[in-house]
Amino acid sequence: MMDSEQRRKRKRINKPYANFFSVKSLTVCLSFFFLLLFISSDRSPIRTGSFRPVLSVPTSLSLLPTRLALVRDSFDTRSLSLMVEDRVLLPDHLLLIVSSKLRNNENFYCVYYSSFNSLSSVNVFVKPALSVDEYREDKSIVRCQLPPMNFSAVVDLRRTWEAKEGDGLSRGNAAVAVPSWDRVVYEAILDFNTAVVFVKGLNLRPHRESDPTQFRCRFGLTNFDKNEGFVFTTKATAAAQEVIRCLMPRSVRRNPEKAQGIRVTVSRVDAGEDAIDGPLPSVAKVYSTNLQRQRSYSRKKYELCACTMLWNQASFLGEWIVYHAWLGVERWFIYDNNSDDGIQEVIDELNLQNYNVSRYAWPWTKAQEAGFSHCALRARSECKWLGFFDVDEFFYFPRHRGQDMQGQNSLRTLVANYTNSPIYAEIRTICHSFGPSGLTSAPSQGVTVGYTCRLQAPERHKSIVRPELLDVTLLNVVHHFRLQRGYRYLNVPESTAVVNHYKYQVWDTFKAKFFRRVSTYVTNWQEDQNKGSKDRAPGLGTVAIEPPDWRLRFCEVWDTGLKDFVLANFADTATGLLPWERSPF
Repeated sequence: MMDSEQRRKRKRINKPYANFFSVKSLTVCLSFFFLLLFISSDRSPIRTGSFRPVLSVPTSLSLLPTRLALVRDSFDTRSLSLMVEDRVLLPDHLLLIVSSKLRNNENFYCVYYSSFNSLSSVNVFVKPALSVDEYREDKSIVRCQLPPMNFSAVVDLRRTWEAKEGDGLSRGNAAVAVPSWDRVVYEAILDFNTAVVFVKGLNLRPHRESDPTQFRCRFGLTNFDKNEGFVFTTKATAAAQEVIRCLMPRSVRRNPEKAQGIRVTVSRVDAGEDAIDGPLPSVAKVYSTNLQRQRSYSRKKYELCACTMLWNQASFLGEWIVYHAWLGVERWFIYDNNSDDGIQEVIDELNLQNYNVSRYAWPWTKAQEAGFSHCALRARSECKWLGFFDVDEFFYFPRHRGQDMQGQNSLRTLVANYTNSPIYAEIRTICHSFGPSGLTSAPSQGVTVGYTCRLQAPERHKSIVRPELLDVTLLNVVHHFRLQRGYRYLNVPESTAVVNHYKYQVWDTFKAKFFRRVSTYVTNWQEDQNKGSKDRAPGLGTVAIEPPDWRLRFCEVWDTGLKDFVLANFADTATGLLPWERSPF
């Protein structure tokens, strides 16, 4: 009797819960079914190109998240404050991308592990980081020495007090593949409804537009070497050199703020939409310049800006900026290609004097053309005209009979005459190449006063462009860009303006340039190729050994025009000092 009573009680107690779980399970199943049906339909807001969900779907992912954030890779819990998001093997160092802002006055150590083997112990050693730098608004980059033989490229980062022998390598990290610089997607920037993606390893023809239909972009929430998360595939709309432009997924096009942090890669496909190669390794996450663009709408654009890429040229930067600001340049974009000579301190000093200089870390070697394309996108919302020239190149307006020497803001006045032109979108100015001019040490008054002897015939040219009128491919050859159809360039007569290019300076200065050529398609001087090219130093060969007559080379015409101009307009009347002499640049 008692047993029967207890059984009836258990039934009364358990029956509601049994019904509850049945209804809940049915609801979940039906919801998941309708979600998949909705995604696969034409009415789905995120159906763009082709949609290929991976089978493993995060249960917490909503259909239209307010922000698409990447799932963090596996990492050692002891390094939460220094999580390494990505690593890239460059030719002479290992680059770590860290998901936090690090102070460069702290000491950091790179932690190396012997190649992971489940049957043996892991050897660990540490080395000081080569350098620490800002990267984007909320990240940092750390440069480490290359791992030695039989050691993994999955290098971790520790602060000084955390670095110790015996740190372990997790199995998750051991399986991470570190991309090499010759095959990786390395940058991505949102440009209205498209993502402009920067890629190494496609081997597209230099200086030519390529067929975009052979490429697809893939956007995801995780690394593409992991079989998890949603993947959105869209078509490429333009391709040239190292730049692929792809449509953004439709949901992001409607809500651009969601683009921040989406990882993107590129695949090559055949005519049947099937992948020929797997997706390239990627360390690129889409970021937007919308904030800068919104700020620029509230004020008038700068008439004239300048962009350059440099490496270890801090000692020349002050003269270059002070001089060209006098000629009318109002805004500066400095792409720093791994300098270690204190360039940030020089920029800080210039900004204290209201020179409006922004430094952007561009850690990618042999990628000048891509960097200039990147700069053109960033500057478009702020600048009507954007000049691309180096810190050893100076615009000069010569004096002629019956004319006074042109004065302050003359370069800005020149380009402003064509700001509203329906024809011209680029202004080209020829260059005169100067030699050591008999000197054996760097001139204390700067290059414009110190070097006064040059080659007679002009070489190359430099360009100032209207960035909103560049071709959609952003194709450039450093010296000039491809323009939108219907626009063309204007050649400035040599009698109006020239660029003094202090290309061949005293040997100690020139020798540093010998070891670094930033252009993707220009052969390094150490390589025995293209000996007759204007990109090489004539008669120098492939070894950085100073010729006995170096100080006398490249001297055919004595030209003191810019020297006289600088001394007349920039020297202090009391002391005779030039601004870059008396300032701590």
